[in-house]
Amino acid sequence: MKDLKLALKTLIVQTCDKDCDPASIADDEVLFGAGTRLALDSLDALQLSMALQKEFGVRVTDSKETRIIFANVANLAAWLKERNKAPA
Repeated sequence: MKDLKLALKTLIVQTCDKDCDPASIADDEVLFGAGTRLALDSLDALQLSMALQKEFGVRVTDSKETRIIFANVANLAAWLKERNKAPA
C-alpha cells in the first residue's frame, strides 16, 4: 500500500502541476481547498479524475463520494484497493 500511496502522490503532483516532492505529501494531508498546502481546486479534481481513469481504469461518478475519496491520499488508496484496481 505504501507503493500505491507514493504512486498516487506522484500522479497528483504531475497531473495538477504542483512543484513539490510527492514524498512530502502526508497520507492524511487535506488536498483540496484554498487553505491547504497544495490548494487543489475543482479543475484539479477533474484532471485527477481523468488521470485515475487512464491509469487505473476507474471512474468516480458520485459527487458526494468524490469529496470523500479525494480528501486525501489514504482515502484514495483505500478506495482503489476496495475496487481491486490497485497494483498488487
